[in-house]
Parts: sequence; structure tokens; C-alpha cells
Amino acid sequence: MSRLRATAVLAGFMGLTLPLMPVQALLLRISHPAARRFPHWYHRKVCRLLGIRLHIEGSVPPGPVLLVSNHTSWLDIPVLSAVAPVSFVAKSEVSRWPFVSSLARLQRTVFVNRTKRIAVGGTANEMAHRLAQGDAIVLFAEGTSTDGNRVLPFQSSLFAAAKPVGRTGDAGAPAEQPAAVVQSVSIVYARLHGVPLGRADRPLVGWYGDMEMQSHAWELLKAGPLDVLIRISDPIPLREYRSRKDLAEQTETAVREGVVRTLRGRSQGEPLATVSHAKGSARVRSPHRESQTWQ
Repeated sequence: MSRLRATAVLAGFMGLTLPLMPVQALLLRISHPAARRFPHWYHRKVCRLLGIRLHIEGSVPPGPVLLVSNHTSWLDIPVLSAVAPVSFVAKSEVSRWPFVSSLARLQRTVFVNRTKRIAVGGTANEMAHRLAQGDAIVLFAEGTSTDGNRVLPFQSSLFAAAKPVGRTGDAGAPAEQPAAVVQSVSIVYARLHGVPLGRADRPLVGWYGDMEMQSHAWELLKAGPLDVLIRISDPIPLREYRSRKDLAEQTETAVREGVVRTLRGRSQGEPLATVSHAKGSARVRSPHRESQTWQ
């Protein structure tokens, strides 16, 4: 039965994706404003197809936003894309992966070669330009993915593309200084088939180390529907961070706290709000922030 489910989901994914790829390519070619929003709509469809139910606390405002997130799985891409119209920062190796590289380019991914300082400087200029245009960009600041039970230390070097940005006159700072805001994002894969994932079970979703992507994706498609909890912090102006090290440290603390609180089922020291299910979506009442759930 699980193999049948995986086969059906994979067929549905390809049936959805292949016809839409040339549509997004055309939107990008003619520089249509919908090129930003189209992947958001597409990934909401993908999440429904995969059986992913999103529980979102907080929201992403319009305008230039740098979203700094933990990284657990390749599923983070459709999950965060379903939350808001975003682009991603990815290692340059992704640009050479078959099929995945095409999807990444269609989502206007910023590729960074972390081994060459000159290349990072070019990426910094590209990110500054994109933020100046009002884009929302996701940075996975751990520099790798994990099993979902922890948050690794953030690599301040990865923020060179965002926060030379800070102080005018910093060495290597990009020419454009966008008035962007920063939001910390914590992602936790919480339940499978409605059953809470324990510490030993969560690596089922995590894609990390030397795991092979195709086999991991196949096993995950066989596993069944997932509930994902996404906590988004309030926005903080990018210029308020003193340096990229300060930016890395503060966002790491916020993301780790969000992950730990979510794993413990608590929000700002209070129990997590109860989800009231309705047809297609539900509202969540919280003593601090309003959240939403949809599937």
C-alpha cells in the first residue's frame, strides 16, 4: 500500500510539475511580476499533493525580507515556498544536480560558491540587488541539513552575502544597501499520520550526511502525510545588526529557541495553541500571536 501511495504521489508530482515548468520559464523570460508568486502557488499545490499540513505561527511581510532558517530536509523547499513567495540561497553544487537545478533556477535561486571569496562577493551584490527589488530570500545558515532534533551553529561566513550590508564602508560591502528586515524561521516536522514523531523517528524526514536523495524521497513518499510546524519571528531591520557575526549569533539563538520550544510543545513559555480543524483550513488561537493551519 505504501508503494502504491508513493507511486501515485510521484506521478501526480510529475504531472503537475512538467507542464508548469515552461509557464514559469516564460514568466521569467518576459520579467512578469507573477514570476515571484507563481512558485508560491505551485508549492502550495505540491504540499497538498504530498499530504503536508502546515501549521504556521507568524507571517512574512511584503517587501525585502531575509528569512534565516534551520535546515532539515529537501522538504524545507516546498514547505517554505508554500508559506510565502520566496527564493533561496543554495550552494553552487545544486546548480549541477539533474532536474533539481532546473527547478531551483525557475525559483530564482541565488547560488553561492562558498570556497571562493571572490564568488561570495558577487553573490553579496546579487542578494543586495534582489533585496533592493523587494524579494524575500531564505538562507539556511547552518550550511548543511540535520536530523531535525537540533540546530547546528550558524556559519557567519554565509551571511557575507547579506551583511556586508550593514555598515556603509565595510570592506567588500555591496553597492546597494537595501532597507531589508530579518526574520528567524524554525521548522519542525512534528507528526506522521497524525502521530507525534519522537526523537528516534524524526530522522525519517531529515535528509543529511551522505543520504542519497532519490532513495530518501521514495521512502518519505511511502511514509504518509506529515504535519509541519513553522514559527516565524517578528521582523527586525537588517541595519540593526552590528555585523554579520552579530546577525548569525542572534538569528541562531532565535531559531534554536523556536525549534526547542516547538519540540517541547510550548510557545513563549505557554502551551502551544490548539488547532481547531475546519474544512480546508483552521485558525489557531494563541495568547501571543495568531497562527494558521491549512492543508
